[in-house]
Amino acid sequence: MLKQIGVEGIVTALHDVPLGEVWTREKIRDLKEYIESYGMEWAVVESLPVTETIKYGGADREQQIEVYKESLANLGKEGIHCVCYNFMPVLDWARTDLFHENPNGSSNLYFNWAEFAYFDIYILKRNGAKEEWEAIVKGNGSNASKALKGRDLMAEVEAIHEKADAQYDHDLVENIVIKTQGFVSGNFKEGDDKPVELFRELLALYDGVTKEKLQENMKTWLEAIMPICDEYDIDMCVHPDDPPFPILGLPRIVNSDSDIKAFLDAVPNRHNGLTFCAGSLSAGGHNDITQLAEKYHDRTHFVHLRSCHIFPNGDFTEASHLGGRADLVELAHIFEKEEQKRTRRLPMRVDHGMTMLGDENRGYNAGYSFLGRMFALGQVQGILAAVDKELGIEYKQPGFFD
Repeated sequence: MLKQIGVEGIVTALHDVPLGEVWTREKIRDLKEYIESYGMEWAVVESLPVTETIKYGGADREQQIEVYKESLANLGKEGIHCVCYNFMPVLDWARTDLFHENPNGSSNLYFNWAEFAYFDIYILKRNGAKEEWEAIVKGNGSNASKALKGRDLMAEVEAIHEKADAQYDHDLVENIVIKTQGFVSGNFKEGDDKPVELFRELLALYDGVTKEKLQENMKTWLEAIMPICDEYDIDMCVHPDDPPFPILGLPRIVNSDSDIKAFLDAVPNRHNGLTFCAGSLSAGGHNDITQLAEKYHDRTHFVHLRSCHIFPNGDFTEASHLGGRADLVELAHIFEKEEQKRTRRLPMRVDHGMTMLGDENRGYNAGYSFLGRMFALGQVQGILAAVDKELGIEYKQPGFFD
């Protein structure tokens, strides 16, 4: 199916290997050869997960770094040269509604600030959560505060609290914790008996971990793995925080221009780079997406071509690949020109897509519908064909006779 719709490179991972265990050459080779048997390549590993202990600096950090290095070397020995990862504590990407209806009847992933604050205060019951949210609403100078300017968020939270029942709370936990995290981070999985309790335990590991400490831990980890990357020519590309704000009292360190500059400058090795996720970055009104692409295209190793729409109240939804805050036409210009300077291709993916035409009944992971992403791929293929013609680059539609 993927080959028929023009996919050339696969983005995947060894999802069956438990978090913190070595990826063996045998398992890597089996999946790689399976992909190649269909005429495609394993273009990007997303993700080789970074365990929490590496992020917060636990007692077994050094042991887990060695495990990571061994897995990374095994990927290199099997000819895989691009690894996307994230350094977000506990929670990877977060959404409150996985089927928010669009005007055309399809649906997209959606983030509602009031529902997320309700989850934090009344379901998670995090210490100090209410006071933190009140400070954000009053205007503490943060990007989240700017996003919520003029919104009576706490009144909305209380209104939700008054009407919420056990089913509402269960659905919100499923959306925020289980269905968006289970297949990406390894911390949670379908069927966990007490996901909220587990969530609290993971949050507790970060007590006292500041933004500066998390940045220091990322630098320590990157410096440790760079020799492996140099030996096997592996590009490491961190995924931006999604949404691009600190949440749940946790530090987040890849959500703005200054954050990106900080980690690139901290380890100025060409293999230390960025996954330019236009969708994640465009969920924050503080980010100028085209400007960021122009500034960091040479340190970008992987591109997610998608976009978000921010509503006047600060909530955001995944947008059409031809709309939203991220101008994908301009981004295609920037990254197609960058690719011409390189000895190997710059992988790009449409990433999330609409749920449409029955996708919702087929059991796909949240955001990873088949027909919705096929529609997005068609849009992006058209963009790339037009941009390449303008740039004088020969564009070949995969799978067709010339």
